[in-house]
Amino acid sequence: MNTDRWQSGWLRGPDLAEPVGTPAEGAPADLSWLRWLRVAAVAEATTLLILFSVAVPLKHLYSWPLAVRILGPIHGLTFFAYLWLVLQSLGAGLLSRGGAVRLALAAFVPLAGFFSAGFLSRRAATHRDQGSR
Repeated sequence: MNTDRWQSGWLRGPDLAEPVGTPAEGAPADLSWLRWLRVAAVAEATTLLILFSVAVPLKHLYSWPLAVRILGPIHGLTFFAYLWLVLQSLGAGLLSRGGAVRLALAAFVPLAGFFSAGFLSRRAATHRDQGSR
């Protein structure tokens, strides 16, 4: 009986000859990641804008911290969902590293998410055009 579990095969790790998450040669890229990323960019920018323009002034000018307590976690959730989608799109080969860094940094700038949504629309159109050739 072979006691070396790694050699017997049942505890062997995955075959990593091909990078995980990258589309195969000639296979069309799944553009749904970019659509969801565009939605997340707008949601993240909107929650950041509302947080800065409504909730924070309500807290500091009118001593009403409830708005920040409610909107803060909502924005945090959209922020992490956005970053997760950036990483998923990078792993799927839909974004370059520079594009992913640009999108991640834009999450920290109010209104930049709306410009990122435009960038993502153009990126999806480019991938669609390349896939139809």
